[in-house]
Amino acid sequence: MSLHKLSVHTHAAQLDAIEQLFTDHGALSILLEDAGDYPLLEPAPGEMPIWPDTLMAGLFADDHRFNELQQALQEQFGIPLAHIRQELLPQQDWVRTCIEDFKPTAFGSRLWICPSWHTPPDPQAANIILDPGLAFGTGTHPTTAMCLRFLDAHLQQDHTVLDYGCGSGILAIAALRLGAARSCAVDIDPQALIATWENAMRNGVEDWQLSIIPPAQIPADVQFDLVLANILSGPLVALAPTLAGLCRVGGEIVLAGLLVRQVAEMTEAYQPWFSLQQVEEVEGWALMHGVRYHDG
Repeated sequence: MSLHKLSVHTHAAQLDAIEQLFTDHGALSILLEDAGDYPLLEPAPGEMPIWPDTLMAGLFADDHRFNELQQALQEQFGIPLAHIRQELLPQQDWVRTCIEDFKPTAFGSRLWICPSWHTPPDPQAANIILDPGLAFGTGTHPTTAMCLRFLDAHLQQDHTVLDYGCGSGILAIAALRLGAARSCAVDIDPQALIATWENAMRNGVEDWQLSIIPPAQIPADVQFDLVLANILSGPLVALAPTLAGLCRVGGEIVLAGLLVRQVAEMTEAYQPWFSLQQVEEVEGWALMHGVRYHDG
């Protein structure tokens, strides 16, 4: 089925009313995009921030009411015709396209991430079955890919691993596949904890191997051999004392989700406990590694 797309450049105050107008005119779905330069990186659970300048796009099965919709946008909301765009999307099997785009991917020499509709290319490898789903983390983003490659190359057998900001749980599960003794997956988002549990069950992870908890439930006296935090620079800076306290002296920390230009800020924030070094860069994203050298 071909789809017709109508996009309109608007402002946050008008979004609800325009969304209702699109729905009244038969929109199958409505998409929102940043029309300016206001990144919304990691809102807290329950928050739904929106961009001041927004591009709203509606998908329609046909275009028989587009003229009426355009007229309403102009008359009711004062939106000039130049801010309204129509286009015809070619007929396509969107489900098949998604399946074809997500293929088995190797991260280092031993680790593979495979969608459920593919047979793992190397049955003897550390294979993780993972489909796109509720939470961030399939290995396609540079920050996740760098963390996975680090685990493949450097994880020591029988170490304990903390995945702070676990998303889909991919790093905690990968650590277990690569020989970690136990992993703990932590996230403030309940959807991430659900996704991690589902992915752990799909990959045959035993309950005793993996704890899946919100931050408040981390035991006060526990420390890990390796702490992984693939979040964003702001939370990483704020969490420096917390993450340092969760890493044993002599243990390691890996930080991702930060841009190369934020490396100096991160180095300073963690200096009381770690001597951080940038160990990889991909598309402007940096991966940092350090060893906990004293109690701080």
